[in-house]
Amino acid sequence: MNPQTGQGSASNITAAHGISKVMSTDQVSSIGDEGGKGLDDVVPYSDDETDNELDSSTERLDDTEQNRINQQTEEGWKPKNEYTWKVKANDRNFYNQFTVKKYGCIKRSKYAGNAIQTYKYNVLTFLPRNLMEQFKRAANAYFLVLLILQAIPQISTLAWYTTFVPLLVVLGITAVKDLADDVVRHRMDKMINTRECEVLQDGRFKSSKWRNIKVGDIVRLRRDDFIPADILLLSSSDPNSLCYVETAELDGETNLKFKMSLEITDKLLKKENDLKSFDGLVECEEPNNRLDKFIGTLYWRNQSYPLDINAILLRGCTVRNTNTTHGLVIFAGADTKIMRNGGKTSFKRTKIDQLMNYMVYSIFLFLILLSTGLAIGHTFWQNEIGNFSRSWYLDDGENDPPSYRGFITFWGYIIVMNTMVPISLYVSVEVIRMGQSYFINWDLQMYYAEKDTPAKARTTTLTEQLGQIEYIFSDKTGTLTQNIMAFKKCSIGGITYGELCNAVGDKTDKVELVDFSWNSYADGNLKFYDHYLPQLIRSGKDPTAGEFFKLLALCHTVMVEDNNGQIAYQAASPDEGALVTAARNFGFAYLSRTQNTITISELDIKRTYDVLAILDFNSDRKRMSVILRMPEGNIKLYCKGADTVIYERLHPNNPNSESTEEALKEFANETLRTLCLCYKDISEAEFAEWNKKFKAASISTNNRDETLDRVYEEIEKNLLLLGATAIEDKLQDGVPETIETLKRGDIKIWVLTGDKKETAENIGFSCQLLTDDMTIYDGEKISDILNTMQRNRTNMAAGEVNPHANNLFHNEEKPALVITGSWLNEILREKKKRRKKWFRRPKTEDEKRMQMEKDQKDEAAKEKRQKDFVDLACQCTAVVCCRVTPKQKAMVVNLVKKYKKAITLAIGDGANDVNMIKTAHIGVGISGQEGMQAVMSSDYAFGQFRFLQRLLLVHGRWSYIRMCKFLRYFFYKNFAFTLVHFWYSFFNGFSAQTAYEDWFITLYNVLYSSLPVLVVGVLDQDVSDKLSLRFPKLYIPGQKDSFFNFKTFFVSLLHGIVMSMVIFFVPYGAFLQTMGQDGEAPTDYQSFAVTTASSLIIAVNFQIALDTSYWTFVNAFSVFGSIVLYFAIMFDLHSAGIHILFPSFFTFTGAAPNALRQPYLWLTIILTVALCLLPVVAVRFLMQVVNPSETDKIQMNRKKYEIELLPKTSRPSSFQRNASARRSAYAFSHQRGYADLISSGRSIRKKGPRSEPGISSRTHETEGANAS
Repeated sequence: MNPQTGQGSASNITAAHGISKVMSTDQVSSIGDEGGKGLDDVVPYSDDETDNELDSSTERLDDTEQNRINQQTEEGWKPKNEYTWKVKANDRNFYNQFTVKKYGCIKRSKYAGNAIQTYKYNVLTFLPRNLMEQFKRAANAYFLVLLILQAIPQISTLAWYTTFVPLLVVLGITAVKDLADDVVRHRMDKMINTRECEVLQDGRFKSSKWRNIKVGDIVRLRRDDFIPADILLLSSSDPNSLCYVETAELDGETNLKFKMSLEITDKLLKKENDLKSFDGLVECEEPNNRLDKFIGTLYWRNQSYPLDINAILLRGCTVRNTNTTHGLVIFAGADTKIMRNGGKTSFKRTKIDQLMNYMVYSIFLFLILLSTGLAIGHTFWQNEIGNFSRSWYLDDGENDPPSYRGFITFWGYIIVMNTMVPISLYVSVEVIRMGQSYFINWDLQMYYAEKDTPAKARTTTLTEQLGQIEYIFSDKTGTLTQNIMAFKKCSIGGITYGELCNAVGDKTDKVELVDFSWNSYADGNLKFYDHYLPQLIRSGKDPTAGEFFKLLALCHTVMVEDNNGQIAYQAASPDEGALVTAARNFGFAYLSRTQNTITISELDIKRTYDVLAILDFNSDRKRMSVILRMPEGNIKLYCKGADTVIYERLHPNNPNSESTEEALKEFANETLRTLCLCYKDISEAEFAEWNKKFKAASISTNNRDETLDRVYEEIEKNLLLLGATAIEDKLQDGVPETIETLKRGDIKIWVLTGDKKETAENIGFSCQLLTDDMTIYDGEKISDILNTMQRNRTNMAAGEVNPHANNLFHNEEKPALVITGSWLNEILREKKKRRKKWFRRPKTEDEKRMQMEKDQKDEAAKEKRQKDFVDLACQCTAVVCCRVTPKQKAMVVNLVKKYKKAITLAIGDGANDVNMIKTAHIGVGISGQEGMQAVMSSDYAFGQFRFLQRLLLVHGRWSYIRMCKFLRYFFYKNFAFTLVHFWYSFFNGFSAQTAYEDWFITLYNVLYSSLPVLVVGVLDQDVSDKLSLRFPKLYIPGQKDSFFNFKTFFVSLLHGIVMSMVIFFVPYGAFLQTMGQDGEAPTDYQSFAVTTASSLIIAVNFQIALDTSYWTFVNAFSVFGSIVLYFAIMFDLHSAGIHILFPSFFTFTGAAPNALRQPYLWLTIILTVALCLLPVVAVRFLMQVVNPSETDKIQMNRKKYEIELLPKTSRPSSFQRNASARRSAYAFSHQRGYADLISSGRSIRKKGPRSEPGISSRTHETEGANAS
């Protein structure tokens, strides 16, 4: 790339924009050399900017050997082009030469198409792929093997349909659910891929679907169009080819950002014919996930032009306020930055899922051991008792040895007791989860009416995990805050304005909005309650007040747009837009600007000021200034910035500095964002001398930003203080209350944001995550503590014992961690790695071995360091990570998952949160004005952060309790059912004879015992939703796995074993030497099977009734309906009619009518059920009396608590904190403003007719910005 060619004003401007980014990155890479100085303001390096480290060996060879190696290496060395991604305009055939291998020998194009695909199945692959996925589950594969075994006559002891019917039902229900989920994905993909866009084809722009767009196509976008791919801006309908885009889906920010084409393409590629003949070649970096970086070169007409991110329109953004835009597609589909930023999508499984699988494996093992023991028993019985000489009546004509018969019996018992492994377990779990997901969707208390946004469970597999969350990782902008700034208060001349005051300045309790109708430029959205300040301004009694708002109207980089007589503001940050809008409402309205002038209305008098210089904001300066020539001819500097930097530059004679500082402390206590305003009169001679230095610095080619900052510093001194502004970064409704409630549920909340440290810390105080009684530790302090931990560990290894080694914090303090992304990289040793040289000497074997050993030691030390950091951070009461990249957000989440083994939840609203959302166990997206990218990647979505407490403390907790109750009962009822066969084996010669009828075995889990437990799993509630929110401590058992673990699992199994003994031995004892009412002995096998089955069905259904906490008609119907259904089906299956039709399938003819007409057997059934249930009732009653749980206590006082929960009216007020010496956050964006753009003159739109006094009723970047 030739740096001397194609250098117009555009390249100068873009270079100026890029300098700060490059320097920031380089600064991070040299953190270790600078001792960590200034890390709080450094932007972390790119996510994709890491390569293999340089050869760390510093050993030098002698000159002769080095020359020999260099000569050998140079023979085959050729310079390698840094840019490997090539895009040719209007030439689709150009890309056929670029292919990559896939699946071995199959080749595909290197360039992705623009269609996206998130679905899993199509018509041809659904059945085989779905069955393959289902049979990956151990239980399904197990029952498939059983079905095959049952087809072998020598082994099978049960009819094939006893396994086939339940397996078919399970596979069918799961397949239907998977199909329904995939249909939704198909529809979503189709909706996006079929969006329309104009593409240049055959010399004309034609409408085309997004999926048909290719790399190298030229597209035309209209106002408010979504951008379909990553596009190089060629030209637009605006002067100088500016294009305004909204990046809400990428970063959650609603203020508009501008993009600017190259000057050459702006001049030559406006018309359709010119675009048709455009044949430029772009060489650029490979697709990556860095949203704020792009490096490339455009080669066209034998010239080369440098490209950067300022000329790139990213997919996911929206074109605003620009009527027509032309662009060249650089990256499409999966190669776009927004798709690359999504991270890997992994299949999420709940903790209970994993535990459940281990339990199923345990049951497998138990079944094998049980079958082996029974097979050995049959071998012994056959050898000792069952042989022909002793039991001739059992001769089956086979002369098989006992050992072979034992082997066959082993497989017979595997089949007979297959129900010990619950085939319907997984499908029942899916049904329950689906029901719980629908309840989340239907919850009106999680419906956000303002945006018409209901809560949405986007997955049905994670509901019970919502009841086990230990850590929440939250974004800030758009998640905790509304991204709306409101002007609340100000201090002018040492006097604070903004309280409830009447027109004469007396404080009052009357809440009444100020009427700005006297001002023709007022937008009507500012909610201000101090009636004295407008009167003061209008009367002119206090010139300082007028100068204050004049400064706000003049000192900014806001751009103004005239739309049919209505003016809209475009600001680099919502803060600046709110200040300019406030000045407009108080009578100082910013109307227009040119490259060298700015026009405002001062109390309906238009005045134009000459702009001599704009000293723009950056994160180091923390202030901005503008030098103006007044209409009277004098020169004045206006400056606004953070109090920490303004107070250092004030003139010693500032009478209001102390009173203003007190006001700043007051604003800080109310968690308002502040700026100090000041000015300075400049003489002609002083300005002329300074202007020479300014112009020289502006054209400097080396370290331009640093040179400019030094020149700015010379003029920004001896300033006179006017006052301070206080802006509220409005939190979403209920954020502080939600955070407090979740903290009482022992849920730890970490805030991960890309905002600057001051803003993040301020919001932390505002939402009560941080409080004044906390000790805040920054990156430097944490690094020192970690080094101390490492030294203590080294000393302990050497035998030195330090009794305070583990006391990292003082016992009485409440530590909080506020750390920046750069410090995070430094502490976790995630430094940027330098690029490999293309030319270096080969390593010897010893060097390779030493390098490998060094890498292993470094990796081990890095892991230990990361674990120490996580342990330390988890001891803090609150954690705020600011200035972090999307990759760092995901890294923090992953570290907590890895080292704390905790269940995590991530919540965000923009594309920069997608990686974090996908990494956490549960991902939640905030849907609203910030776009849908986070929602599309989330597991759950809703409109406001406050709904999170209901999602976790109500739905999550209920789901967890329901699932645990379901699983305990499910294992219990299956063991109670299956182990009757085990006890029966001791009385049938271990012959694998079943204790029940085949059809009863088939329908037990499908019909007779499934509905009641499913109803409990979907509907049960131990306490109401209001009590769940009032007592967040009820959430803690879920975090500790108290309701379902291996202990409760074995208790359920023991319960099932005891019950199976009762079910078998009570009827068995009753049948011994018994005479029926009619003189017949009901001691036959079929009557015994009917009695045990009836006792079992009544007992297990009454057991789930005892487990039910929340009774409804549905619960009662399911319990008693299941019992009635059992008897109805049993009498039908035992009828003579069905036996005549299918004699081989239905062999229990008349068994039920014959047995159940005996009162004696009914008494036996009642006795059996009573012996099963009464001990359970007694134990539970004893536990509630002796050791009641928290839930038991609340249930006993339920009515009292519900009366206390009646709604109480309260007047909203701003959150107040105790007096603090903490500096408030300054109200500036953390990015550079529009000063370069304004100075270049390229931002100035062509003037059109406008009506007077027309001004927009809202600013675009802060719609409703001043809504209080």
